[in-house]
Amino acid sequence: MAATAHHHTNRKLTHRPAAVATPTRDDAVTTAGETPATARPAAYAWAAARIGIGWIFLWAFLDKVFGWGFATPADRAWLNGGSPTTGFLKGAGDNALGGLFGALAGHAWVDWLFMTGLLGIGVALVLGVGMRIAAAAGTLMLVLMWAAELPLANNPFLDEHLVYAAVLIGLALAGAGGTLGLGRWWGATALVRRLPILR
Repeated sequence: MAATAHHHTNRKLTHRPAAVATPTRDDAVTTAGETPATARPAAYAWAAARIGIGWIFLWAFLDKVFGWGFATPADRAWLNGGSPTTGFLKGAGDNALGGLFGALAGHAWVDWLFMTGLLGIGVALVLGVGMRIAAAAGTLMLVLMWAAELPLANNPFLDEHLVYAAVLIGLALAGAGGTLGLGRWWGATALVRRLPILR
């Protein structure tokens, strides 16, 4: 009887599966390539980039509307009858695509489209809402401004317009509106849940 019990005990011990180490939270995070120590600062870095570029768009709108004397003198302010786009577009006249862009100078619809874009993109980025549309519209605007300046004076092909465009795309892909912004609230609204493109 004792021998039989001993035999069964040995079989149980022999066939017991080897213990599998349970990965800790740190192991799982390390495997994913991101740790809490890096994820949080990265989110704040993206948020700072978002707000910074948003302010560039928003400030351009305000300065062109009121003529606060930074890039736009008061007598050329939009409120005083100035055209926000004419100076830039006419200045592109000698460039490779100057004929195309120069022909747009002075048209009211061009001014309204440009200024609406500046305001909408700036507000969306600063608040962290509508990031996908803001990134798409901002990228289009920046690429057009880059094209108007070809050939570039200081670089064969790259300038700040394309760098800002790349950052805008990164902001949208990273979902950067949720940190220091209203992105989480915006994404939970019924409108955005019904139309995710507005996220």
